[in-house]
Amino acid sequence: MDGAPTRPDEPPERAGQWPAPTAAPAARHTGALVADRLDRLTWRDTYEQSPALRELAEELAGLHEHTADLLTDVFLAAYKVRPRLREAAGMDPSRLVNHRVVGALLQSPHFAELHRETAGDAYAAAVAVLAQGSTLRRMLDDTRPARDRDERAERARRSAEDAADAVAETLREAAGEAGEDGTVPGPAADAVRRTDASVRPATEQAGSQARQALAAAVPGAGAARGALVRSTAAAGEESALMRAWGVGSGELERMAFDERARLAERLRGGRLAQWAELIGRFRQMAEGERARKVENATGELIGVTLGDDLSRVVPSELALLGLPELRAVFAARYAAGELMLYDRRGEHTTGRGAVIACVDTSHSMYEAGPGGITREAWAKACALALLDQARHAGRDFVGILFSAADRLRVFRFPADRPADPARTVDFAETFLGGGTSYQRPLSAASELLEEEFNDTARTRGDIVMLTDDDCGVTPEWMRDWNDAKRRLGFRVFGVGIGAPRVAAAGSVIEALCDNLRSVEDFTDVHAAADLFRVI
Repeated sequence: MDGAPTRPDEPPERAGQWPAPTAAPAARHTGALVADRLDRLTWRDTYEQSPALRELAEELAGLHEHTADLLTDVFLAAYKVRPRLREAAGMDPSRLVNHRVVGALLQSPHFAELHRETAGDAYAAAVAVLAQGSTLRRMLDDTRPARDRDERAERARRSAEDAADAVAETLREAAGEAGEDGTVPGPAADAVRRTDASVRPATEQAGSQARQALAAAVPGAGAARGALVRSTAAAGEESALMRAWGVGSGELERMAFDERARLAERLRGGRLAQWAELIGRFRQMAEGERARKVENATGELIGVTLGDDLSRVVPSELALLGLPELRAVFAARYAAGELMLYDRRGEHTTGRGAVIACVDTSHSMYEAGPGGITREAWAKACALALLDQARHAGRDFVGILFSAADRLRVFRFPADRPADPARTVDFAETFLGGGTSYQRPLSAASELLEEEFNDTARTRGDIVMLTDDDCGVTPEWMRDWNDAKRRLGFRVFGVGIGAPRVAAAGSVIEALCDNLRSVEDFTDVHAAADLFRVI
């Protein structure tokens, strides 16, 4: 009978028009990527330390209400080792644009290349975000229609939720009027049916608009690919720049964000940026020679000899130990020093004390050297390679910048402490100007080696003089210099920078040095390699 009381727990197929209870709406995500608390803390710390990221967020906020969530997602896509995109259906409709943008980035064939540079490196990931700034602006501008559609879907969803709440409230009221036997009065049941009928259009509209929003394609996919190419280039260039200057990944990870940003800014600007390739070349040259260097160990195989060095016994001799009756023969040969051994020739370094690079920074060092690169760049690239050489050998390094007799700067890099990248750049950036004096820097180098000998009893240091000028020294100074060389056992290497007369026979520097060459030698790796092999 129409309007008859109905039991609230009666199944819908038996209750006729009685609506099923409405489930609570599922939670919606505001982040397009799955992220944990640590990921979010990393982003927040990076964002707070980067003025550039904050400026980008402020600019994009005028285009998109949820810029903060978008930048978080773009950062985490680059930073997380295994970024995972959420299902679009689980996203808050207001963040679907973010989901589309990040999805386009992750699906780009260039993303893997970028990710190799940025995964696990918050600073590199921030650089990648900044490099994508212009593309994000364009993509957000292009997604205005999609955002309007998403907003309509969001309004429809909220209307549907309000309607569902109204149905639920009517159901609760009807349940409150149920009798002891669980039946609901007809008027209450009619109220429930009327409420349900009135909200169904809003629910259906919300569902339709949500499906349209989820199916919408992201505009600007091509722009996303271009952004990734630029981001990869930016992250790769910065990484290469740091490596060229000898800043390893471990050092970078230990640096505070702002410290690393300042260092990168210094290296990218001015003449230092132009030196990166040359410095990298010198470092590679030195590294290659370190791989050939052997100390107290065997070197190149040149044949077989006799002896008792068990580390070089040939396999046929060792086979004697496998037969009990021949072990006595092996023992006898060992006692007599007549075991067959591999004969190898090794190269032995002789330096033990500090490595000191005296770098001329007089006005003439601004002039072009080989390849149109300034003489200063050649000299300092060589000096920085020597710094690497000293650190790998566990030796102190000292950089002495000199020009006129009254101009001198000393940069110490003790072997027992990491080389501070900022101080290394200070050494490279400093230029004194003025004339040239040999006596002042070489005396300072000799005094440092004397000090090292008095403190640690170490001798046999190495001094490398890099200059483009030939200037005189007094006989008295020369006598003291030779006395110091004999007493402390140090060697002196000279490199003439862009001036043939400096490295010519009969020059003053030739008389001061044990080994003299021209910077032109360094354009041929093989011709210059022995400098790094013996230091």
